[in-house]
Amino acid sequence: MIDEFLAGDLGAVEQAIRTAVADEVMPRYRQLAAHEIVEKKGPHDLVTTADRQAEEHLTGALTKLLPGSVVVGEEAVHADPAVLTALGGDAPVWIVDPVDGTRQFVHGDPGFATLVTLAHGEELLASWTYAPVFDQMAIARRGGGALLNGEPIHCGSPEPGAVLHVAVSHYDFTTDEEKRALSGLQVPGVEVRPCGSAGLEYLNVARGLLDAVAFTWENAWDHAAGLLLVGEAGGAHATLAGEPFRITGGNALPFTAARDEATVAHILGLLAAAG
Repeated sequence: MIDEFLAGDLGAVEQAIRTAVADEVMPRYRQLAAHEIVEKKGPHDLVTTADRQAEEHLTGALTKLLPGSVVVGEEAVHADPAVLTALGGDAPVWIVDPVDGTRQFVHGDPGFATLVTLAHGEELLASWTYAPVFDQMAIARRGGGALLNGEPIHCGSPEPGAVLHVAVSHYDFTTDEEKRALSGLQVPGVEVRPCGSAGLEYLNVARGLLDAVAFTWENAWDHAAGLLLVGEAGGAHATLAGEPFRITGGNALPFTAARDEATVAHILGLLAAAG
């Protein structure tokens, strides 16, 4: 069933995402009332009515498109962590982040996206990264390359000797230990800045606009779409143990995704030295 679905036209998935965002997210962009914003674990970890409604909308639409599939969404997992077990199950899984970059969304910043990934048996099969304010839809299919608004995109490689530009876990979300690990990137030849929406940072790497990302957390909904997108655009990734990132968790952190293997190796070396 999953092979037949992937062999077909996946345009219905794109349309489902666009519709959910048009119905549930964009009407609330810069229009949120105070009661529609809730703190989850602290003032920097927010959820809005848009997140919840968009995830519910996508859950219904995506499981209808692929009968027998299940959804692992950020908000569903927050309500019931047992939902995560589906990532290692037998059914095809839609991994959904309804509003990646909720803090940006709350503040009226355009830098947010909706991320959807189709996985099966822990393998990433297809992904969609949709930045509605920028009218950008990036799609990746395993073995089929990466597209942005229908045009192929490629990571390329950094220019030899050029300063590497790296986006890292935002300092507001990192522990002292994680800050210490990321401090390994504070060296000549590397310019570091805190990340915004993880999904959009991965898109920047896939387009060759950013050299690498280095993250200290492993929520599948934040990373699955971007990791497939970067990989299909010719990039690479690895955890601190030099292994592929596992969507089921238990990864050696931090991990990095970058424009090429050489950059991945360089970033991992710097991170390891700091540890």
